Amino acid sequence: MHKKDARRLHEEALVIDAHNDSIIALIRRDNLRLDGVQRSDYAEREGAVAYLRQYIRPLGEGIQLDIGKMRQGGLNAAFFAVDCTRPWGNHLLYLMDALGYFFREVEEFGADILIAHSASDIERAHAENKLAAILAVENSDALEKSPHVLPLLHRLGVRAMTLTHSTRSWAGDGCEVEGGSGLTGFGRRLVEQLNELGIVVDVSHLNEPGFWDVVKMTDAPFMATHSCCRALCEHPRNLRDEQLIALAEKGGVVGITFVPFFVSSTEATLADLLDHIQHAVSVAGIDHVGLGSDFDGGGDLLTDATQLPEITAGLAGRNYTEADIRKILGGNQLRLLRQIIG
Repeated sequence: MHKKDARRLHEEALVIDAHNDSIIALIRRDNLRLDGVQRSDYAEREGAVAYLRQYIRPLGEGIQLDIGKMRQGGLNAAFFAVDCTRPWGNHLLYLMDALGYFFREVEEFGADILIAHSASDIERAHAENKLAAILAVENSDALEKSPHVLPLLHRLGVRAMTLTHSTRSWAGDGCEVEGGSGLTGFGRRLVEQLNELGIVVDVSHLNEPGFWDVVKMTDAPFMATHSCCRALCEHPRNLRDEQLIALAEKGGVVGITFVPFFVSSTEATLADLLDHIQHAVSVAGIDHVGLGSDFDGGGDLLTDATQLPEITAGLAGRNYTEADIRKILGGNQLRLLRQIIG
């Protein structure tokens, strides 16, 4: 495929990114606007996230994903996650403060972006030349072990939840807990509740015993929103081939992530990232692989969202068909979302 044809394909396709940490990044870089512009009234917008995590300096620099970068990179929809791991004792407050900040931004930039409650919202946004944000919670500790919080978050628009981070949580053990166990009783009930509400179960960061508990328990497809292939890079955050197969058998999708040390134990390249996509396709099948950048959370293999067309060009250079490239760019995730969130 010619380079111009690859660019055309990228511009025409529905492109979905399964994970970013940009809400917190915008706040921690001086309460930036969703278009990446620094505010004059930033101090008036300081909340719990700014207080608990403090600012990253230099202020206002280094954002990988904002409205302008999404448009320039042809990114139509993205999972905007709030990682609630670090604010010990304040997980739910932290989440609500971050969501409140983001709601205010989306309202201000309503001509450009909407919060998607369904797959049809994503398609509608695309048709109207708007961007779509899928709200996600990273680490179910945000629920503070309550069964009553998740339904409220669903009403607010949350449509995906990462069960754990890499550490121990109320739901289970993350991938970096030595000798960790599977899902706890709370974690098992949580998977059931997520299925009932129509919220995507995300197993990225979860350890292997917990992963297999999800496989046994879930009635719905599930995702690993930002992971790579362990066969190519030996890291506990990556999925083994048997995990990729099990995820596919459930109808799930793995979002191949751009975190360099999940891609390669040496200096990671775009070719290495494409190798992970190719390996996942060969093991799980073309219908079960997507993109999960982790922009603004460690996904630094690409400079920012403006470079996403390079992935399309790379896939075209490896002789993937247009139909298969569209699936990887977003079609597979849209199919899963339509099945789970409606």
